[in-house]
Amino acid sequence: MTQLKVLVTGADGQLGSDMVHRLKKNREKVFAFGRKELDITEIENVFIIMKEIHPDVVIHCAAYTNVNLAEKEPNQAFLINGYGTRNIAAASEQIGSKLVYISTDYVFDGNTSSPYTEFDQTNPLNQYGKSKLAGEQFVSELHSKFYIVRTSWLYGKYGHNFVKTMLSLATEKDSLSVISDQIGCPTYTVDLTERIGQLIHTEKYGMYHISNAGSCSWYELADLIFKTEKIKVELKKTQSDMFENDTPRPAYSVLNDRALILNGFNEMRNWKDAIEEFLSDLKK
Repeated sequence: MTQLKVLVTGADGQLGSDMVHRLKKNREKVFAFGRKELDITEIENVFIIMKEIHPDVVIHCAAYTNVNLAEKEPNQAFLINGYGTRNIAAASEQIGSKLVYISTDYVFDGNTSSPYTEFDQTNPLNQYGKSKLAGEQFVSELHSKFYIVRTSWLYGKYGHNFVKTMLSLATEKDSLSVISDQIGCPTYTVDLTERIGQLIHTEKYGMYHISNAGSCSWYELADLIFKTEKIKVELKKTQSDMFENDTPRPAYSVLNDRALILNGFNEMRNWKDAIEEFLSDLKK
């Protein structure tokens, strides 16, 4: 396989960190940029760095990801997820680089009971979802060789995530209340980066849903974590409207990986298998 020169934005984040590891494992030439090295909202700097490095592929992981805070500061969310993505798309298109944009299941409203395909209508409920959809629109309008990758409920070794939070809370409390009326699919960053690493060596451009197979509620996810780790904690089901946080979230945001399959890629493994491997890796 030809070695690619790959630029990664948000390289110090949860997904970006694993993306860099994956690319190095695949023997690509990696240029990793965290926020301090590359502010994606500064368009002049983005163009300068793109022209200087002239990557074959740009993997755009940098994002505003605080769903609750986005409701209070939507301009900041749109500045980073919308216009920051516009800057990356325009600069990478100018030099002919392929572009991978990481998007989210939150571009959907959750008013369904069957998994969303890449061709279903979007309708985000919150500012975070709206800002990520704006990024998708900039990519599709400004770029000619793109892969938009929607994923969901990410967790991995780096950064903060639900799995780590549950493990931490279990050491502090005897009982926990976890939401049982939101259904999605946990996705291991290691599995996601593996698929992206394959995708960039193709010309199979377009929209992709990439998450681990199957689905569960947050409660079911917590239950499997504690059972796998043999942690004794009283787990209680609760409804999302019982929390003070009033940020609307889709009740059902399971993603169907139709585009992956139709384009000849292997199906993603089940979320339960991925969780068990992650918990095993954490111990190491």
